[in-house]
Amino acid sequence: MMNRTRKFLLIALLLLLALGAAAVRLSVSDTGDTTAAGSRLRVGIVTTSGVDDGSFGQDCYNGILEFVRTHPDASVNDVKEPDVSKVLQAVADVVADYDVLVLPGFQFAPIGVLAQDNPDSKFILVDASPVDADGAEVKLPNVYSMVFHEEESGFLAGVAAALESRTKKVAVANGMPYPPNVNYQYGFMSGVNYSNKNFGTDAVCVELPSYAGTDVTGARVGGNYVGDFADEATGKVVGTALIGQGVDVLFVAAGASGNGVFAAAKEANGVCLIGCDVDQYDDGAKGSANIMLTSALKVMHTNVARQLQAIEDGAFSGKNDVLGADTDSIGYVSTAGRNNLSDDSIEKLNEVYALLKSGKIVPASNFNGHTPTDFPGL
Repeated sequence: MMNRTRKFLLIALLLLLALGAAAVRLSVSDTGDTTAAGSRLRVGIVTTSGVDDGSFGQDCYNGILEFVRTHPDASVNDVKEPDVSKVLQAVADVVADYDVLVLPGFQFAPIGVLAQDNPDSKFILVDASPVDADGAEVKLPNVYSMVFHEEESGFLAGVAAALESRTKKVAVANGMPYPPNVNYQYGFMSGVNYSNKNFGTDAVCVELPSYAGTDVTGARVGGNYVGDFADEATGKVVGTALIGQGVDVLFVAAGASGNGVFAAAKEANGVCLIGCDVDQYDDGAKGSANIMLTSALKVMHTNVARQLQAIEDGAFSGKNDVLGADTDSIGYVSTAGRNNLSDDSIEKLNEVYALLKSGKIVPASNFNGHTPTDFPGL
């Protein structure tokens, strides 16, 4: 993340923290409790959208469950705090209860301050790098952070959408304009433009001015932002509006808000979906059919499980990692029976993936200096 964004990020999120400073300790959901008596490693996960959102939070949680299945003396509890202004206080409330906390979401970046104050606790930060009290990114011995090249996954989604669209109108519906979501948006737009230029498609990205996003620096980024990761009602409003504009392929990167977009697509005719973060094929069921073309992936569960194992082995070390196609940490679903892409689309997507992995294509992201109409490899 570029230095010029950090101050804006810290100011915005710490203002939200101040608003939520009076938050009370959150209760732990019964469904997230796999505690075993005499457990060795106590793992907590704090989310805004829940560990059953079918997307980002759930994939991180699945990584914990993967670890717990092979370490039955370990335990995990989940804490859900949908109010973004209160999430940092929620972590502060429970930090003493766990050996390690998994924190999925860009909103947890200022956790660096708490981590410095709790050197005996370990943190796995997903989609953000920790910042200190001055808003500067820091490397801490007790924090492993992973961020992803979401623009690469979004790029694959954009290529797929352009190839499969019949109306030649496609769109991405996002949750909030944090950098990971903007990366998805810009990557998607880059992929559509790449397909138009290189594969002979003629797709247009549809944007709703009333749902345009403003990123963490205050810059307008356009797109279609619900404004929340847990607002299914508004998600459906956004989805319905885009379908009303003729969109027949929707890439949905909106957490639990995406369930509303899915509902709008299922109520319409001839509309297809592209899932996000995890394989969401099952969420595309529509009667006896399925309208999920594919899903753009971030391989979070594997990386979360690896870090928990490192803690267990005494091999954990703080690091700020950036993961992408070069480490097979992003991708798309091409497994037979889990997608509705044509063979030709899969062939072209595999071709594109190889170019992403080699670095010959570098899609636009929130802060890499490229735009969806001007990026290396276009």
